[in-house]
Parts: sequence; C-alpha cells; structure tokens
Amino acid sequence: MDGITARVDAVWRIESARIVATLAKVTGDVGFAEDLAQDALVQALRQWPRDGVPDNPGAWLTAVAKRRAIDQWRRGERLDDRYRAVAMTLEETSEDVWQPIDDDVLRLVFTACHPVLSREAQVALTLRIVAGLSTEEIARMYFVPVATVQQRIVRAKKTIAAAHVPFETPEPSEWKARLDGVLSVVYLVFTEGYAATSGSEWMRADLANEALRLGRMVTGLLPREPEVHGLVALMELQAARFAARTHSDGTPIPLTEQDRTRWNRAQITRGRAALARVDALGRGRGPYALQAAIAECHAIAPSAEETDWVQIVLLYEALGRLAPNPVVELNRAAAVAMATGPATALQLVDRLAEQGDLRGSHLLPSVRGELLLRLGRTHEAASELRRAAALAGNERERDFLLEKVGRLEVE
Repeated sequence: MDGITARVDAVWRIESARIVATLAKVTGDVGFAEDLAQDALVQALRQWPRDGVPDNPGAWLTAVAKRRAIDQWRRGERLDDRYRAVAMTLEETSEDVWQPIDDDVLRLVFTACHPVLSREAQVALTLRIVAGLSTEEIARMYFVPVATVQQRIVRAKKTIAAAHVPFETPEPSEWKARLDGVLSVVYLVFTEGYAATSGSEWMRADLANEALRLGRMVTGLLPREPEVHGLVALMELQAARFAARTHSDGTPIPLTEQDRTRWNRAQITRGRAALARVDALGRGRGPYALQAAIAECHAIAPSAEETDWVQIVLLYEALGRLAPNPVVELNRAAAVAMATGPATALQLVDRLAEQGDLRGSHLLPSVRGELLLRLGRTHEAASELRRAAALAGNERERDFLLEKVGRLEVE
C-alpha cells in the first residue's frame, strides 16, 4: 500500500498541472477543475491498490475527472446547451489518449494571475494548482499560518468563478498587467524545485525544469521585458548546478563543496546570454536580474575561495533596496561572512533574529550555526544547528543538519 501511495503521489506531482489545465479548458472553471482532479486522485488511492497502476496514469486520472464532471452536471440537472456540448466532447475522449498541450499550463498560470485577485491570492492559487504544492508547503514558503493560505485559495477560486474569468491566454494588451504575478509564481515554483520545503527529496528537478520551460515561453510572449529574461537567466544559472548539488543517495552537497566540473556549462552560457539581453534592453536590472548576476558570480568562479564575494555583497545590497526581504538579508549576511569574516556577519544575523521576521524558519538558525562554527563556538553552533533541524520541513535537509551536529558532538 505504501508503494502505491508513493506512486500516486509521484504521478500527481508530475501530471497535476496538466490534468487541471486540461479540465479547466473544457469546463471553463479553474476551481471546479481542481476539485475534479482531487476527486480523481481520491479514486486512484482507492482503486489502484486493488487493480494496479494503469499504464497511463495521467490519462486515467483525467478520464475519471471528466466522467465526474458529467455526473455532477447531470445530477444538478444543468444540462443546458453548453453542458451538452462539453459532455459530448468529454465522452468522446478516450482515456487511453493523453496528449497534454503544454500551452495549457501557461494559460492556467495567466488565468490564476488575473488582476481581479490580490497578489497573495494569485500566488497561493497558482502554487496550489500549477505546482501541486500543499497548503502546508505554501504556508512554509511564506511563513504564514496554513489557515491563511487555505482561506486565500478558497477565496481566489470563488472570486474567479464570480468574475467569470475565462480560461484563456489574455490579449497581448493584458500581458503586462499580469506579468508580475506570473513571474512571481514561476520563480516560486522553481524555488520549490531547487530546494523543496518538505518531502524526502532535497530537490525536485521536474518542478524546477517545468518552471524554466514556462519562463522560456513567457520570454517568447514578452521579449522586450527585462525581468522576464532576468528570471530565465537566474533559473538557467541555478539549474546548471543541479548535477553537483546532491550525492548519489540524495544527500545535499553545500555550494562550497560542489564539484564544479559537473556544472552544466551549456546552461551557464544560456543564463549569461539571457542576463546580457537584460542589459542590452537598457532599462536596468530588476530583482530577478540582480539574483541572476549573483548566480553568475558563482557560475564563473573557479572555486568558492576565488568567488568575487565583495561583488556578491554589493549585489545583495542592491537587491535589498529594490525588493526588501529578510531572506535576502540573510543571504547577504552569508556573503559578508565569505567576504569579510563571520564576526560581522553574525551581527547582521542577530539583528535579523531580533526583528523576528524569520521566526519559525530553519534558515536563520542554520546560517547562524555555520557562523558560530567558523568562530570556534562549537557548543553554540551545535545548539543552533539542532534547532534548525527541528524546524526543517525537508527530510534530507533535516538529516544533513543532524549529521553535522553529530560530527560536532563527536569532536
């Protein structure tokens, strides 16, 4: 049973966005589409342990969800002309045919990022239905209560339904109005793939690669928007390190210890070219481009010791002014530690701790523990790293932190 559950979970993570996109396309209702997909998932958990996993699980889930839609319409006696036409289309679709249309996923992102929704609601809804993240995962990303995320998603679905937002790519004149939300979502999907907030895998390359694919498609829609290229540059440069970020057993490898010969040079070249396009547009670097510039500093450095940490600190300072964020400040402190030493960096981290913005996050005690370790304050470092492990939602990261604590205690 555990094996089947894991398989269902894997299928859902890979296929959910396309399943919801397909259902939204034929029903015209994003919220209804996600409900149908969830119902199909429940049916899979009941049926697959008994009958086995079908050869094409994505097609099976989609077909079950479509039949559920027809049943609900019939029970509600709402078979007007529109529903008859849709039902006929659904019934003609064979569950053995699964041909996801990639553009449907991007259309789903644009639909969820409609201006009728607040930015918080746009991001929460899209992370839920496109990235397939749980409300717990989204809450952890934003350091807010799970109930808050749940309320945002429910309200967003109701608002989209009430406003009769169509499931379609908006007209070109509307793209810019939704661009910030779309880029935020693509970035967060990539971030979750780069370092998963929960689960047994530290990275979810499939999720990160899907975000990169969507980002490239957005550059095709808006080729003269600098931040679109900046985000693609960032994702290319970060993804270039994937092969070197974990051991064969999935254990994380810190940046300073990675084998840089395993970094994907073709992706680094593409990322640098995308960053160059930002500069060629002549409108300055925004937050994504600044993060890409930081990633570029790492990508071109022969080693951690030879990295231009002073430049990275300056880039983080610029980023902090454009997009103030406690995580940015924490990353700046880590760069300061490499540029000028851990003592100054520890003061910055302690200031962040006093502000309390990262309360409940494992990131702050993790960085603080590393700084204390470099200062020779081993006992305090072990305490901080142990606290970070207790707060970490990802199993791999938690094990990594606890293993480090164990080594310190032995020493």
